[in-house]
Amino acid sequence: MNPRLLRWLLNIYPPYLGAGVRVTHVAADWRRIDVEMPLRFFNRNYVGTHFGGSLYSMVDPHAMLLLIQCLGRDYIVWDRAATIDFVKPGRGTVKARIEIDDAMLDDIRQHTDAGDRSLPELRLSIRDAEGQVVANVTKRLYVKRKAGQDRTAD
Repeated sequence: MNPRLLRWLLNIYPPYLGAGVRVTHVAADWRRIDVEMPLRFFNRNYVGTHFGGSLYSMVDPHAMLLLIQCLGRDYIVWDRAATIDFVKPGRGTVKARIEIDDAMLDDIRQHTDAGDRSLPELRLSIRDAEGQVVANVTKRLYVKRKAGQDRTAD
């Protein structure tokens, strides 16, 4: 899979089409995904702001997808838990950037080299067009080296 293909696939993924979510960028090194979602009649709630489920869905699978690509096939990566804190009503187009950095990858590798699991947390914000925070999201992932994958043999 390459980043351009993933972006295209995510943009035609039916739940994203239904919510109006659009992936605007996937970095060539798999370290970043940018997403946005305009407010439309089909993703607004009773009071005319972004539906909370759509806000969460726009950032849901991306940290896992990035880690799978960054770590490679020797690792098991799952979403473990998530929280979302709604800060203010979302109106207009909202955006989010999901990023994986070297420190997170190094920490995961350090914890998993001996066969242990790693439960990294990723924090991100969903922002409106003015850059104000609409919601803060914390994602906890589960990462473990697959059985028989000894990093010291690399």
